[in-house]
Amino acid sequence: MSGAAGSAPLASAVAARLSRWTDEGVAERLWSRDGSLWAASGKPPAELVAWLGWLDLPVAMQERIGELERIAREVRDDGYTRAAVLGMGGSSLAPELFSRVFGDSLGGSAGGGLELRILDSTHPDAVRGFREWAESARTIFCVSSKSGSTTEPNAFHAAMSAHAPALDFIAITDPDTALADLARSQGFRAIVEGPTDVGGRYSALSVFGLLPAALHGVDLRGLLTRAAAMGEACRRPATENPGLQLGAAIGEAALAGRDKLTILTSPRMASVGDWIEQLVAESTGKAGHGIVPVVGEPRGEAEAYGADRQFVLITVAGDGDPESESLADELERLGHPVERLELPERLEIGAEFMRWEVATAAAGMLLGIDPFDQPNVQEAKDATRALLDAYRVNGALLQSAPLVAEPGIAVYGDATVLGDDPVTVGGALSALVGTARPSDYFGLLAYLPGDPSTVEPLQRMRALLRDHLGLATTLGIGPRFLHSTGQLHKGGPPSGIFLQLTAEPRRDLPIPGWPESFGTLIAAQAAGDLAALQRRGRRVLRVHLADPEAGLARLEAMMHATVGEPARA
Repeated sequence: MSGAAGSAPLASAVAARLSRWTDEGVAERLWSRDGSLWAASGKPPAELVAWLGWLDLPVAMQERIGELERIAREVRDDGYTRAAVLGMGGSSLAPELFSRVFGDSLGGSAGGGLELRILDSTHPDAVRGFREWAESARTIFCVSSKSGSTTEPNAFHAAMSAHAPALDFIAITDPDTALADLARSQGFRAIVEGPTDVGGRYSALSVFGLLPAALHGVDLRGLLTRAAAMGEACRRPATENPGLQLGAAIGEAALAGRDKLTILTSPRMASVGDWIEQLVAESTGKAGHGIVPVVGEPRGEAEAYGADRQFVLITVAGDGDPESESLADELERLGHPVERLELPERLEIGAEFMRWEVATAAAGMLLGIDPFDQPNVQEAKDATRALLDAYRVNGALLQSAPLVAEPGIAVYGDATVLGDDPVTVGGALSALVGTARPSDYFGLLAYLPGDPSTVEPLQRMRALLRDHLGLATTLGIGPRFLHSTGQLHKGGPPSGIFLQLTAEPRRDLPIPGWPESFGTLIAAQAAGDLAALQRRGRRVLRVHLADPEAGLARLEAMMHATVGEPARA
């Protein structure tokens, strides 16, 4: 790792922290499972130690390489050409990373691995498109859920099993879960059990990440060997420890007001940012504290980034990104803290899993929080469940009245948070944007399919907000972000401004055996998320579009008017 700590005071704080951690034997205590490292969280040490199994994975999982590669080999020998992961959050982000980082060289029969895709959206259009892809070739489905009771994978399984036999399914779950019981009763091809002492977002190097990687043709031994080497490096004293160095850098920057961790990557490594986003946001965003990961934000001029930012540039040797590297140089020149991580090759992803997990745990020490729980994720789940229970009784979702509605678009929110009752949709949007304060961030929460027609206008809005308001921006595709940044939105600092976007699906899709459809499920998830944010007093506005494409174009024009810039011709 190379980098500049930015301003001299921040550089001094990082150096002092590493020296203190060296004197206090933090590295040795971490590897000896000393839960008192997070004493400031108020949690009993034994409760924290129960989630440190990820430290052992690089070595322990080498004993399971044969098992995982045997399953992958048998699947290929049986004529499967595609692998699908049905999961959310920690069960889907590492497989997605493997698919995108290694996809060009491994996926498909020519490369010896299966084409790998991930379903983590409950939007009817997304589920239908995914099912059509899976049905167009022989596909093995990995139903991936640590708890075995996660709503989304259960719904995905119901949808896919209506068109595929049980032998086309593998369960990846903890021991003795409802998913494991279902797999046994239905006769799945295999049940692959994960360790119970590893949380979902720390599970990339467990079976939740490694079985999809094996199906895709990734070299598991090479991946784990590099992870184990990083694990050994992270046993060194703090001043020589790559994980603790990164943890001190991002933690001290956050304490100094630079809590917007902005990840810059080459295009190939973009999915690494998505994985880091979940790890950091869900681990640190609680008890009013948090580091806000900013990933995938369109690049801007260096002067557009505020003093609440810190930066990490991640590249692979021989696959650099001159634009990002030039931006990092200019940011450094302006005094921003910039860390640079250049991976010698793609298999070094295994080492980065370890580096970032140690760093995130260490940042939790500085913030005084438990980096292994997710206390506010359940709020949105409970609100969603209450809405679905009511739907099953009443046959309709309970809906509040909109603040204001116009043909094709309606907005919902709390007038006491936004100020005077707006009389137009544009007025409501202006009221939301008008709540911005220095060091806030603006989050777009889109319960829409994550295809280019959705993402491109939202990315333009992100750039507009950053450049004209000076705010860091985030983009979450729902409901996947509920299992990552959703924790930060509710449990982290009250610095987020949120614009939730929903729309009518082009065509709904039933969930076989369920009373609700996918359209009803995602609508309930959006409404539950909105209710949870409102209970926390967050600044949030929901915009519902009758037609997604036309509605987003209209919303983008309104955003231009709100910030005072003419819309593009």
